[in-house]
Amino acid sequence: MPWQSAELPNCRHVFTQRIPGIDVSHDKAEALARLEKAHQRIRDATGFGDWPLLTAKQIHGNKIAFVDAPVESDKEFSGCDGVITNQRGTALGVYVADCCAVYMVDPKTPAIGLVHSGRKGTELGVVPSAITQMIERFGSDPANMIVQLSPCIRPPHYELDFAAEIVRQCRALGVKEIHDPAVCTACDLDRYYSYRAEKGKTGRMLALLGLNPAIAD
Repeated sequence: MPWQSAELPNCRHVFTQRIPGIDVSHDKAEALARLEKAHQRIRDATGFGDWPLLTAKQIHGNKIAFVDAPVESDKEFSGCDGVITNQRGTALGVYVADCCAVYMVDPKTPAIGLVHSGRKGTELGVVPSAITQMIERFGSDPANMIVQLSPCIRPPHYELDFAAEIVRQCRALGVKEIHDPAVCTACDLDRYYSYRAEKGKTGRMLALLGLNPAIAD
């Protein structure tokens, strides 16, 4: 079954699945190029189409980019694996194909974060890094935060359950509301791309998260 995410207040969010009819049995750059138009159509259909898109270069590290001022156009942050922001009407995006997209929402401040966390990033603490920076830069309280994990690879298709470690890391920082769908990407190639199962020649799911614009009084 496809995953169902938790309600993320004041936000819109998306996690694309496998897109039928597109040959993605190529390296990452070519696969993303082939998926670009389909991903843009999804962005348009879900209200993200005219929002600037902020993405991370994704190097399996623990560096987080932060945006605390309005941006006018799409931007990719080199050397980073996640982005946090308190700006409304701005989309955060990461691409995954076995790694976990971790959505973080502080509905009180409000502020959000979106992180790419696979085995190495989890070992390096990329999610705790993002939460800590949301605390330091935006005044977020982990007790108020909601964390949502995307589908990702899991045992027995992978030797390590890094999703369980992400949950443990969040709890250690005081996050109380954590949602893990326990969906394995490698278990359902009809719905998801899997780097491991498809031997590196596959597409990517696009995760998107953004704070809704304020409602005028």
